[in-house]
Amino acid sequence: MNILITGTAGFIGYHLAKLLYQKEHYITGLDIINEYYDVNLKYDRLEESGVERNKITDGKIVQSRISDKYQFVKIDICNQKDIFDLFNFIKPDIVIHLAAQAGVRYSLTHPEVYIESNIYGFLNVLEACRKFPVKHLIYASSSSVYGLNKSFPFSTHSNVDHPVSLYAASKKSNELMAHTYSHLFRIPSTGLRFFTVYGPWGRPDMALFIFTRSILEGKPVEVFNMGNMERDFTYIDDICMGISKMLNNPPLPDLSWDGKNPDPASSSAPFRIYNIGNNKPVRLLDFISAIEKHTGRKAIKVMKPIQPGDVEKTWADVNDLARDYNFNPSTSVDKGVKLFVDWFTRYYKCLS
Repeated sequence: MNILITGTAGFIGYHLAKLLYQKEHYITGLDIINEYYDVNLKYDRLEESGVERNKITDGKIVQSRISDKYQFVKIDICNQKDIFDLFNFIKPDIVIHLAAQAGVRYSLTHPEVYIESNIYGFLNVLEACRKFPVKHLIYASSSSVYGLNKSFPFSTHSNVDHPVSLYAASKKSNELMAHTYSHLFRIPSTGLRFFTVYGPWGRPDMALFIFTRSILEGKPVEVFNMGNMERDFTYIDDICMGISKMLNNPPLPDLSWDGKNPDPASSSAPFRIYNIGNNKPVRLLDFISAIEKHTGRKAIKVMKPIQPGDVEKTWADVNDLARDYNFNPSTSVDKGVKLFVDWFTRYYKCLS
């Protein structure tokens, strides 16, 4: 299939593009390569996919040197003309939209960036899918949409109208926007609520990256909410495998959907929402212990209060994912952390 993936200089996009072009799909990746975090890490991800840094210029398609199934172009999703021109040129069968401004805490200080990228940028993608019809739009949502919800495990059939960060609100908005386009223009859309994705080539603003670096450098680790945090950490390979199972299975209208008792996870339109999480919450202190085990060093822990926009616990109900795609994320935190630490020490040439 001919697949467009947005955000392929990013953590999830890099891994997903690699998996899919190795499965012989034709992949076009795009990214703006912004400076939210170290651009060298982003360029190095692209280099790993055979996209040479010195060949990347705005709007120019670069062919991977290691796979004839992968090409990349530097484009801003906020530029509607460039997005339309790309869709018209490559005519994708499937679009996987991962490009977004990430980060809960960053949204407290830079809210305007989230509206521009996550709202306006997503609108451009939806409009392109309308103008150049696609068989399936898959897009990234987030576990953060559950906000103040304390009914565990988090279910896609529950109400999510109480976000606690603008990042979460922007992701909830994406789900609403996608439903509108699925209803009006019959664009099959699948929204995926990712739960704390981690693994090699991960983002430097994520806990695993920060903790590993600090522990290896002998620096203090800030442990928020006095350590009383739990996260449903999900390994990157499980995320990518879950997405790959959805490609040829776009949602159909739910004929049993009842407007008098509406289910948020489905619709009379071709629209679905799924959680992708490990379904096994891990205490933050246990997560740190796994990092200590695989680095061979002890963390210097500094206990801190919970940060604005954070939630105490996440836990994914993945029953729908298992039912519809016969898939359950399964990588243990111990294995996933080891694989990350191994990558980190190689990439940064640290002594573990």
